[in-house]
Amino acid sequence: MNVFRLMLRVAVLGILVSGMVVGSGTIFAKEGSTSTEVNVRVMTYNIHAGAGSDGVYDTERIAKVIEESGAEIVGLQEVDVHWGARSNYDNIVKDLAEQLDMHYFFAPIYDFDPLSEDTPRRQFGVAVLSKYPILQATNHEITRLSTQDAEPKPTPSPGFAEAIINVNGKIVPFYVTHLDYRGDPTVRMMQVDDMLNIFEDQAGDKILVGDMNAIPDAPELSPLFENFTDAWSINPDDSPGFTYSALSPSKRIDYIFTSDKMTIQHSEVLSTLASDHLPVIADITLARGQNGTILKGDE
Repeated sequence: MNVFRLMLRVAVLGILVSGMVVGSGTIFAKEGSTSTEVNVRVMTYNIHAGAGSDGVYDTERIAKVIEESGAEIVGLQEVDVHWGARSNYDNIVKDLAEQLDMHYFFAPIYDFDPLSEDTPRRQFGVAVLSKYPILQATNHEITRLSTQDAEPKPTPSPGFAEAIINVNGKIVPFYVTHLDYRGDPTVRMMQVDDMLNIFEDQAGDKILVGDMNAIPDAPELSPLFENFTDAWSINPDDSPGFTYSALSPSKRIDYIFTSDKMTIQHSEVLSTLASDHLPVIADITLARGQNGTILKGDE
């Protein structure tokens, strides 16, 4: 038994003690525990590799925004890990996790050899920060059109993060994505299809956050609106929820989606120039009853 599997089984045993039952690789809430509602505040934030709207690299500003927001689970996009001079070759997600005393998972989209020997690999992608234990995490592939190739072709590539999180006894699959930025929606359509196929393999209620690089009425996003609840939907129709650009917000491209059984209590776009995007937060009441989340490898 490898170390990761051993740690995972220890975590699952802890859930057993707190009133959960594990069987056939799937976690279910006990009947006696289903009456307890669990609330959690989540955030999605494109952090622009740590650079603010003033062009200055400063992860302490990012950490302050997250801390002051009260977010307990955060999905990050445009995260550098030893990527380059623009971010001082820092491991941004590790630095943020240490500043905020949070667990983390990094899902690289790009993973390149270092520029010189005896230095870490250069990576860029999405990440999860969590105040709650991450029981398992996966870096899924979806279709991408690389920004690093001169003549890119749509290819399955990593960078779609899944983290199975224990939120006070409720087991929640939390996903973070960053969709294609180009005007042609073809690749985004493929990416949405890929994500929906991945969701089919994971039972239970889910939360999806990310920079979709498309406005709400974009046809390529319609399958997400059909399958999930948009956290912004509880706000008045005349409240646009614009998230980009931070200097002059004019469109909504950053989203928090939840399964229909979850209840959105509050959602808000925060005002800050710590990045070129504005972060979105939502207070979510997690669904009662059986979640049925599968811990992969134990089926």
